[in-house]
Amino acid sequence: MTAQPIDIVAWFVYLLSAVMFVMGLHYMNSPKTARKGNSISAVGMIIAVVMAFIKLFVSGFVNGIAVIVLIVGIAIGALAGVVSAKKVKMTDMPQLVSIFNTVGGGAAALVALNDILANDHAPSLVVLITAGLGVMIGSVTFTGSLIAAGKLQGIRWVKNLKLPGKGFWNVLFIVLTIASLVMLCVFPSQRLLWSILTTVFALCYGLVFVIPIGGADMPVVISVLNACTGTAVAMSGLAIDNVALIVAGALVGSAGVTLSVLMSKAMNRPLMSVLAGGFGGSDAASGSADGPEGTMKETTPDDLAVQLVYADKVIFVPGFGLAQAQAQRELADLGELLKEHGVEVEYAIHPVAGRMPGHMNVLLAEANVPYDELIDLDDINPQFPTANVSLVVGANDVTNPAARKPGTPVSGMPILDVDKSQNVVVMKRGRGRGYAGIENELYYEDNTQMLFGDAKQSLQEVIAAVKELLN
Repeated sequence: MTAQPIDIVAWFVYLLSAVMFVMGLHYMNSPKTARKGNSISAVGMIIAVVMAFIKLFVSGFVNGIAVIVLIVGIAIGALAGVVSAKKVKMTDMPQLVSIFNTVGGGAAALVALNDILANDHAPSLVVLITAGLGVMIGSVTFTGSLIAAGKLQGIRWVKNLKLPGKGFWNVLFIVLTIASLVMLCVFPSQRLLWSILTTVFALCYGLVFVIPIGGADMPVVISVLNACTGTAVAMSGLAIDNVALIVAGALVGSAGVTLSVLMSKAMNRPLMSVLAGGFGGSDAASGSADGPEGTMKETTPDDLAVQLVYADKVIFVPGFGLAQAQAQRELADLGELLKEHGVEVEYAIHPVAGRMPGHMNVLLAEANVPYDELIDLDDINPQFPTANVSLVVGANDVTNPAARKPGTPVSGMPILDVDKSQNVVVMKRGRGRGYAGIENELYYEDNTQMLFGDAKQSLQEVIAAVKELLN
């Protein structure tokens, strides 16, 4: 069939959108240009959507009702996206990303299902394979991301879900899903049956895949599910022959895979073991039954101010508690105050501080903390012994020395070596445990003091005390 002029124009416009996606991803390599990268990618997607509508109207459409439903759906989705992006706090951003993965995976699966079932005649083998993979991966992403979002949100019944014999269920549903996909390709005349079975088994695998995985490994799971979303979109793009979807999905998928590998390395978790639910599971050991030895020693804002003012080097260790208290600006103000007094100040950033890659960097950048003061784990750990004071603000599991011991949910996970500092002060709302559900041995060390209370209020009190000392 000879290509129509509108098809040629559409192809080049989609290619332009794909180039803009690549440019946007390139600019996201640096925090300084990340916003520009987001803007370029967004413009590229808008161009692709507008071109799709132009092609629809020029080529003709089935009926007006379908177009109305399409426009209404886009309007609802756009409104929901804008409202959620503006309303959701930075502390809830990991949950929002998981929900977006849910929507993306589900949409990709539906598009692929439509391509398999819409026509009276059987699709080609290429379409069956690509669309089938889209259905499979999208369905896994749908249910897996829902469970991940529930765990991150702290929904009790989701966090308490147990899965005895997790290895058996993982293997069972992987085999059933792949077998159904193969049967779909071998017997396309029965594609309705095999499509339904592939979808159901993949949805079940998404559940059994994420349910056993505990909080310590959840950042890796988010990255994996993000990669699955992109891959499902790319498969759907191949099925409907849309270059924009193919490139966008491939970029998200490849970036997600790369990030998953990097996160697994940073967490010292074999990626395949995480995917099989082999680490950080809900039935993992919770450490010694007796808990750490010793007692927590409390301090006051005034005493902390004295330590900070007379220190030569201070390392701030921000965590999820900082984000919850929205105290990033107060921490940045304290840092500026100390630097003006001649104190060396640095920020120790764990790869998963804030439950999501890059979460803490975004928070501190929002508070105008210079990028060169944000030091990653490998570079900051050798500096802790030279720090007079390490101030931990709402960071728990990523500072727990229990990670150096076997038999705990965080065993083997690289941590910030805060306990090697000369003095440690931990700001914490209460005496509760971290996301991994175990006691932090750091809090019972001889060189550690605790400052309980809301991080924002505590930092404000410390800032006032520091100013009084300096004056």
